[in-house]
Amino acid sequence: MRLSGLQKEMLALYRQCIRECRKKPEANRKHFQAFARREFEKNIKIDKRDFAAVEFLLRKGRRQLEIYSSPGVKDIK
Repeated sequence: MRLSGLQKEMLALYRQCIRECRKKPEANRKHFQAFARREFEKNIKIDKRDFAAVEFLLRKGRRQLEIYSSPGVKDIK
C-alpha cells in the first residue's frame, strides 16, 4: 500500500511522539504514550482526502509535541 505525503507526515509525527516518550521519567512514560495514542485514535475517522483537517491536525500535533517534549514537563494525564 502506498502512502500519501500527508499520511507519511502523520506517521512520522506519531513516531516522533513515541521517541519523545522515551525521554520522560520511566514512571510516567506510559502516561505520555497513552496520551499520544488517544490523540491519534480520536481523529482516525477523518477522511484522508480532507486535506485541510489533516493539515490542521498535523500542525496541532506538532505544537503539542513541542510543548510536551520540553524537559520541564514530567507527567501528563
